[in-house]
Amino acid sequence: MNRRSLRLKLVAGLGMTLAMLALPVTTASAQSVSTETSMSVTTNDPGGQTKSTVLVNVTGADGVPAAGAVSIMEGGRQLSQVALNPSGQATSVLTLPGGEHTLRAVYSGDASHLGSASLSTLVQTQTATTPSFQLTLVPVAPAALPLVLTAGDAGTINVTIVPVNPSALTAPMFVTLSCSGLPNQASCNFSPGNVEILSTTPTSCLAGSPPAACPPVSSMVLQTVAAGTAVKATQPVSIGKGSSPVEWALLLPGVLGLGGLAWGARRKAWLSRLALVALVALVTMLGTTACNPRYYYFNHGPPTNLPTPSGTYTVTVTGQSSDGITAITQNTTMVLTVK
Repeated sequence: MNRRSLRLKLVAGLGMTLAMLALPVTTASAQSVSTETSMSVTTNDPGGQTKSTVLVNVTGADGVPAAGAVSIMEGGRQLSQVALNPSGQATSVLTLPGGEHTLRAVYSGDASHLGSASLSTLVQTQTATTPSFQLTLVPVAPAALPLVLTAGDAGTINVTIVPVNPSALTAPMFVTLSCSGLPNQASCNFSPGNVEILSTTPTSCLAGSPPAACPPVSSMVLQTVAAGTAVKATQPVSIGKGSSPVEWALLLPGVLGLGGLAWGARRKAWLSRLALVALVALVTMLGTTACNPRYYYFNHGPPTNLPTPSGTYTVTVTGQSSDGITAITQNTTMVLTVK
């Protein structure tokens, strides 16, 4: 091999190597647009409780509104999570215990935007002495929020019920949990669905503490549905194609006899009554075969299940309690994405 050919091969190989190295850099830069997250908080005090309305705005350096979810955090605790609208904005309403709270919004990023966090905002809330509670969500499986599920899968979230001023309780407080905002063909179940708070219930706990030394926790399972396929039954019970001769031997003479009775009913009143009875019997027999749900199920199988529609949803988890006079309702939100 002469020197000229060797130099050409070396140059070609070097060019191919540089091209391969440049390709992932270009792709990564297209998916790494920086973002800026801003947050504003307004408060009011209805009924002695401070309601804080948090408005979050996420803008990308490319001028395209960001998509995905933002979380409202207080220290390392997530107070709520909401999905961004097409304009890159989200709103969350929080009920905070009395005192000072330092909040910030954290954007988790999407396929083309990097995550970012807002500056911390100090919120001063009205101090109350009445018993109440807060809800906090911690993902278990999958172990991250937003919760991303494929239709047919289930996800588990631990819902912590944090007591507020429990020492003021004169009787146990029972909190009933529920959820809303789920897409069609999806459901949520809590275990337990009712949680008891006593005057001695802890309001916080250290990592690794036993359950008895921590606020109560309920396990919430979000279940989605995959597209189903109707299965043909193997035990038909109808009279139709493939029916036995015995069935026709019983049915055909009855029909012919009924026709004869109907013809003769014009001449004799008793034949008219007999024809009416026979007609009722025939209708009843048909109603117990081809016209009832059991017939349809055995011959056509169960209907096809519709899948949970794909999309991004803001799910609200609500806790309700009452002392017989005043009802207490607290909620928090999370984002569910179904593929």
